Amino acid sequence: MRELNLDEFTKELSSAAPIPGGGGASALMGALASSLCSMVGNLTSGKKKYAEYQSDIESILEKAAVLTEDMKALIEKDAEAFEPLSKAYSIPKDTEGRDEILEEALRVAALAPAEIVTKSMEVAKLIEELVVKGSRLAISDVGVAASACSACAKGAAMNVYINTKLMKNREFADELNKKTVSEVEEVVAICDKAYVTVMGGLK
Repeated sequence: MRELNLDEFTKELSSAAPIPGGGGASALMGALASSLCSMVGNLTSGKKKYAEYQSDIESILEKAAVLTEDMKALIEKDAEAFEPLSKAYSIPKDTEGRDEILEEALRVAALAPAEIVTKSMEVAKLIEELVVKGSRLAISDVGVAASACSACAKGAAMNVYINTKLMKNREFADELNKKTVSEVEEVVAICDKAYVTVMGGLK
């Protein structure tokens, strides 16, 4: 997936092929959000007006670079996680051991987007900082990052729930759902606040 250019990726995304899908698209939005954090950080770094935040900006730049790579890796991981599930569904229903294979495939398929949600929280925290410490000339880009990060978390969460819904191990499913709901609520709260703050300064 990471070797595809933008035209190729969107062509694959729009096709009937099962991957990339919503999980990969969500991770891509996360990568875009963290990349925008890097952009704002680079536009802020070294400016006298923001000298008091220089060390914080340098830290943001380091974290954002790692998160962008993490999110891009999760596009691939989400695609790889779906493959066993796709194969499991094709096993005849009367095949011995099918239920166990399907259950494990559902678990793997749910954990990849759950990881995307967790990573989006790290991106959201950078956005929260940049609302205050980022260059005012790039503040609209912080707002775009907030929008993308929120969409990343909410989109990835749906890819968790579509798999946990079918699990027979309800204890595992409920725990993962609970964790995902909590993380998404936190990400959306941070991003919504950042978006409102940015919009308030633009109008």
